[in-house]
Parts: sequence; C-alpha cells; structure tokens
Amino acid sequence: MGGPPNKGEHIGSPLRRVVQWFKTMTTNEYIRGVKQFNWQRFDKKLWQRNYYEHVVRNEKSYLHIAGYIKTNPAKWLDDTYYE
Repeated sequence: MGGPPNKGEHIGSPLRRVVQWFKTMTTNEYIRGVKQFNWQRFDKKLWQRNYYEHVVRNEKSYLHIAGYIKTNPAKWLDDTYYE
C-alpha cells in the first residue's frame, strides 16, 4: 500500500471495475426489461469486450476526443465490424 499514488492515477475503484459494474448492471436491467416488459431481444453482445480509456488532461485533448465522438458514426458504414 506504500506511498502516494502515481501522478495521473486516481484514488478509489479502478476504472476497469467501474466499467465492469456498469456493464453488469445495465445488462441485467436489459434482461429484466426483455422478460418483464417485452423489450426487443438483442441476440448479440450488448457490450464490446474491451474499451479504450484515455484521461482528458487539457482542452486540446478534450476537443480532439469530442470531435472523434461527433464524427465517428458517419464512418460506421465503412467499418468492417459494423453490422
């Protein structure tokens, strides 16, 4: 448990645990909705296995990431993994 955390490291639950919890809770809620409220079934995975994490450290980084998020859906038809 040693000294202070490394620069850029956060205190508390690691991000991977938070993401794992979020995926579990939302998947369980979806399954409940399918069973109780006749939500449409989705026979594939709801979540991709991995994710890319990036700490936004400044405005330039934020603007780059925001631009990617905004323009990415337009590229989906060219994505070999998009169905």
